[in-house]
Amino acid sequence: MTFTLYLDEPAWQAQQDSLLRELPGIVPVVKGNGYGMGRQRLARQCRRLGVPCVAVGTPSEVRDVRSEHSGDVLILQPMVRDRVDAAVAQTADKPWLIRTVAHLEALARLAALASQGVATPRVVVELDTPVHRHGISWQDAADLRDLRDLLAHVPHEGIALHLPIEGPRESVAHEVLDRMAAARIDPRTLWVSHLGKREVQGLAARVAVPVRPRIGTLLWHGDRSAWRVAGTVLDVHPLRRGAAVGYRGRRASTSGSLIVVSGGTDHAVALRGPTNTTGNWKRRLHAMASGVAHGSGLTLSPFSWQGRRLHFADVPHMQVSMLVVPEELPSPRIGDEVECQIRMTIATFDEIRLVGGSEADAVA
Repeated sequence: MTFTLYLDEPAWQAQQDSLLRELPGIVPVVKGNGYGMGRQRLARQCRRLGVPCVAVGTPSEVRDVRSEHSGDVLILQPMVRDRVDAAVAQTADKPWLIRTVAHLEALARLAALASQGVATPRVVVELDTPVHRHGISWQDAADLRDLRDLLAHVPHEGIALHLPIEGPRESVAHEVLDRMAAARIDPRTLWVSHLGKREVQGLAARVAVPVRPRIGTLLWHGDRSAWRVAGTVLDVHPLRRGAAVGYRGRRASTSGSLIVVSGGTDHAVALRGPTNTTGNWKRRLHAMASGVAHGSGLTLSPFSWQGRRLHFADVPHMQVSMLVVPEELPSPRIGDEVECQIRMTIATFDEIRLVGGSEADAVA
């Protein structure tokens, strides 16, 4: 009895194929938990798509991707500026590996090593954006001059922009390009993140260099109907209003059925990211109230039965959740499945079952 991801492989692959036709320069991002599908599974899809380059988040993720993909691998995490020499040594026998540089100091060290005849890795140079996560400043003319001079001595694969998900993304990209042109910097290739299809196509029509969109969510999650998640009912108990339930013996507020379903915090059930409540007191109060309810087991769960969202009977446990099925609904039986809506980028599954694909049912 498992917490299961059912993946409609033909529909999932059709979405990938469609996006690749529209954006032939795509660089698939394969990082973290593999967007819920697993890094090796995504790397196999990259091999099927025939893309020349795949992006990963950190150096530790390279091995999973290279086990399935023989092309270039771009590491999005920038080289630590104080450990450039160690990074150079680690990539000496990996000509297919591309590192990210986001500090002028790191680029200067690479230039110094190159001048000494040391074979430096291929690099993509990240410039700062309104995200302010990583990147070399492009708003200071002196920084741009230093960047231009250093790039003349370092073999590089182009300039990268990690753009915000919302806001003036295109205008930021255009301003950066204008500043680089004024500083006589040739980007060679422009690597971009978080641009939509029309934005990428518009940018590619404007610049005289290749545009390589680094895409994860749109590629792997573009067709939400291609998968579903379900937990298995492991136990069913009759429930009376006022009965003590769970670790802390909270009183049930309704009668019906108490069901125990596979899927808990170990699978990322009921885990959530921070909410932006800046400047809105109603939103802050709602977040506080929601947090109290969420922690006390009094909130709606992500599980649904008969088209109805179910409440938690207790805080989610590590591998199971206890849910209340109200008396007006028919109770599920042991072995039935209960649908679950979950954040795929943090989810872990006991099993991934392929529907209509070429592979047999696969365990994640």
